[in-house]
Amino acid sequence: MRKNWLLFVLATFMVVSQHDAQAQDMAKEKYRNKANDPVKDLPFDKKLKWADGLYREGSYFNAIEYYKQLKQEQPRLPYLTYQLADCSYLTRDYVQAAAYFQEAYATAKALYPEAKYKEAVMLKMSGNFDGAIAAFNQFVADNPKKFKKLKKRTLTIDIVGCVMAKNSINSPQPFTVKNAGPNVNSSYTESAPYPLGDTALLYSTMAQNKVVEVDKRNPGAYMSRFMTSTKEKFVADVDSFQWGLEFKDGNFNNPRSHVGNGCYSPGGDRFYFTRCKEEDSMKVICRIFVSKWDTLKNRWAEPKELEDGINEEGSNTHPFIGKVGKKEILFFSSDRKLQSRGGYDIWYSVYDPVKGTYRRPQNVGKQINTDQDEQTPYYDSRVNKLYFASNGWVSMGGFDIFSADGGPSRYTNLQNLGFPINSQADEIYYIKDPIGKPDAYVVSNRIGSMALKNPTCCDDIWRIQSEPKLRAIGKVVYRATGELATETVVKMLDETGDLKTFDSPDGKFAFNTARSHNYVITADKTGYTSSRLNVNTSEVKRTDPDDDVEVTIYLDEIIVSKPFEVSNIYYDFDKATLRPESVASLDTLVNFMKDNPSLSVEIYSFTDAKGDNPYNQKLSQDRATSVMEYLKNNGIDAARMLPKALGKEMPAAPNQTAEGKDNPEGRQLNRRTQFRIVKDDSKSRIIYDSSKPGNIDDQQNLKINEDNSPEEPADPESALGQPGSRVNKK
Repeated sequence: MRKNWLLFVLATFMVVSQHDAQAQDMAKEKYRNKANDPVKDLPFDKKLKWADGLYREGSYFNAIEYYKQLKQEQPRLPYLTYQLADCSYLTRDYVQAAAYFQEAYATAKALYPEAKYKEAVMLKMSGNFDGAIAAFNQFVADNPKKFKKLKKRTLTIDIVGCVMAKNSINSPQPFTVKNAGPNVNSSYTESAPYPLGDTALLYSTMAQNKVVEVDKRNPGAYMSRFMTSTKEKFVADVDSFQWGLEFKDGNFNNPRSHVGNGCYSPGGDRFYFTRCKEEDSMKVICRIFVSKWDTLKNRWAEPKELEDGINEEGSNTHPFIGKVGKKEILFFSSDRKLQSRGGYDIWYSVYDPVKGTYRRPQNVGKQINTDQDEQTPYYDSRVNKLYFASNGWVSMGGFDIFSADGGPSRYTNLQNLGFPINSQADEIYYIKDPIGKPDAYVVSNRIGSMALKNPTCCDDIWRIQSEPKLRAIGKVVYRATGELATETVVKMLDETGDLKTFDSPDGKFAFNTARSHNYVITADKTGYTSSRLNVNTSEVKRTDPDDDVEVTIYLDEIIVSKPFEVSNIYYDFDKATLRPESVASLDTLVNFMKDNPSLSVEIYSFTDAKGDNPYNQKLSQDRATSVMEYLKNNGIDAARMLPKALGKEMPAAPNQTAEGKDNPEGRQLNRRTQFRIVKDDSKSRIIYDSSKPGNIDDQQNLKINEDNSPEEPADPESALGQPGSRVNKK
């Protein structure tokens, strides 16, 4: 039975299962979809044996269908639930897997104690970070004497990763990540993007959008191959690609093997790539090949498998050659056992351009490799950084992209690239453009990928577009004294309702902002009302430089029971209908109530002196109610407002002149509405917490200098998980 047929694409333990599933499903889909499928009518024990056989083969999608049928017959059998959970996990259906693992743990906790951990992982990778933290903690609490190594990872990697993910999403890096589109991506997995200048892209794909039948007599129909796609010109959508064409330069594609991971040497005279073949044992083994440019024959020479210890026993893949200093270094990933730190490690070999030989490969070291998997190395000689994918360091989901300074054997300043380059799903194959702005590519199965089965089953190539770094930095001051308002929570709300908060111990704050948004910034402090400021980035272009906007928020002391008046809330004679100019003024009150959600007010409405008292009281009540209805219809909770009618009492101006004549102007001024703050409910406020410096929701430790510019945290422990900061190891 066939396995691991697309291993070369990622060569990772987690993702291999997905490719196994695709391979086996392609082999059996035609048969399973027949109307006369005999398996569905088998007795329970024989159908279970069939489903387990599919599971052992790696045909997880097909196994799911039969396990579901079996579960309908015996819904309380925990084995079926766990198998469905594991199949969903292996096909990267995170939401479904989390639900099944939760059910398996609830019904058979003693039998499947690790199900709680796997549920937590799936919750994390589906973006439910709070639920994941709770499940991780429950796994640790429920297993006081078991899973010592796994519990250590839970506490030092997994939970910390959830906190980091929330923090990073709340304060994203200045990048836009967009799908490369259907001309590049298909429903099956795409991999290994390699930019050819700034106008074209080399990549590997099956280029299939429907289930493919595996036919050993015609393997070329399902083998992955090199393709190229050129960027479209004169279009509004930046980085849109034309229909992909087969890459024929060098004839590297092979109908009998999967090819991918292509890259050129710094001088462009050598092309490195991976070939993966299915062995008799049904295991796929990947080897690194190189082809040299023959200047005499003006063509690429026949590719040769690298020797010199590079292609040792095991699977070797993901070659990338670049210059570290003056030396050419070949980086690659391998699961070899000798000198390995565990799983797939990143290795390097020094190339001798005179002899055309490679030194014995060396492990890049513990600053990069962990006991899990490190993949897809890419070295940027312009900034002397190694970029790679790992699931062994603190990550937002599964595999994240990391960078480290140095090379080839010594590295410092390990960093997680943060959101949106990384997501709660898997990110691999990061590579930057060779010229221009720091735009890049990444491969990910995040939501939005073109999927064959579930929304996160399959990997697409995504384009990373750099954005100008925009910030709103400022201070909160007391209006009466001009002094900084300490221990204040600053709030920033965009037009979508996304709220970010900043816990400011000293009255200073900083928010990252993005293009094409309109932000409202206010402050929250018990006993005070806040002014509001708008920061609009809708006119900022992607090509604009970085920019900071400096703002000041003012706080006014709340005096309970002191009336205040909103100008121009008037009514026509004998009517409770709001006049047009009143609506504009009431919008100011709506904003005030939204910006200060802890306040409750009384609404006082008045009339002029015409008419008797009962009539004026009713008219006055109707006017107060009309104001309350307007506020309620604009999102203000009715429980925060109490309408009161005062009729012709407390006139603001004389209803008659000194000569006893009618005074229309005075009567108009008397047909008014006033407000009085009657309550400041501290439970409705976002309360400052001195134990959470910076961002109160996600504990973003962002300090502000005297010149209002952010500085790096002094303690690397406090910076754990922050994009651009050092990442602590397990």
